[in-house]
Amino acid sequence: MDHTSTPTSTIGSPATWALILAVIIGGIFYVYGKRMEIRAPQENPVVISVSAEGKVTAPPDIAMLNFGVQTGRQPTAKAAIALITKNMTSVVDAVKKQGVEQKDIVTEQFWLNPVYDYVRGSQIPRGFEASQTLNVKVRDLDKTGDVLTAATSAGANQVGNISFGIDNPDDLRAQAREKAIEKAEAKAEVLADNLGMSLGKLTGFSEGGDYPMPRPYLMEKANIALGGDMAADAGVPVPSGEQNIVITVNMSYELR
Repeated sequence: MDHTSTPTSTIGSPATWALILAVIIGGIFYVYGKRMEIRAPQENPVVISVSAEGKVTAPPDIAMLNFGVQTGRQPTAKAAIALITKNMTSVVDAVKKQGVEQKDIVTEQFWLNPVYDYVRGSQIPRGFEASQTLNVKVRDLDKTGDVLTAATSAGANQVGNISFGIDNPDDLRAQAREKAIEKAEAKAEVLADNLGMSLGKLTGFSEGGDYPMPRPYLMEKANIALGGDMAADAGVPVPSGEQNIVITVNMSYELR
């Protein structure tokens, strides 16, 4: 029988497979390395943060008044309660006649306390004293002085701070916010241009600020105590000024 010899195949040899495996592994590392080179700048972008303030000025549309009745010493608790009820009812009725609604009249504080004299170290009961304080919202600012006059004429003998505000400031806050965002965006674009880059996506946003109340208009208790002549003559002039609604925004951008 004739035996024909054939060359030995090298495809399946261990050396060949080792070479192929080395080429594959090397290619994987090369491609992965290139991907890392491309992705690295994207994973650590340059980020800038800017802040800006938006302000809107508007006149107030409400006044908050604080006044009340204090009885002074009364012989009994019942007498103190009866007196403060009588006087406070007169005050509330007078305020309502000036156009203030019941919903805008709120009791802030009420107390009834025993009072004493101290003689040679001894505590001697001298009756009771009651006090009630109201917070009153006046929606017609032209009536602010008239409401004060009416209250003190009716028996209010304690008057505290008067402050002014805006009852529904949401629309004005939105306007101030829009101004702040426009300023912040413009500031970010200028900064990006200075750095030789362009503005990318927004990555962060926060907001703060509000509208501060102006300094309260202080009424000296002594001047209008017990419904004095000043209260009875005419409405007390109470200037309201203007309100500043301020919103501050902080914004962060990627640069590309």
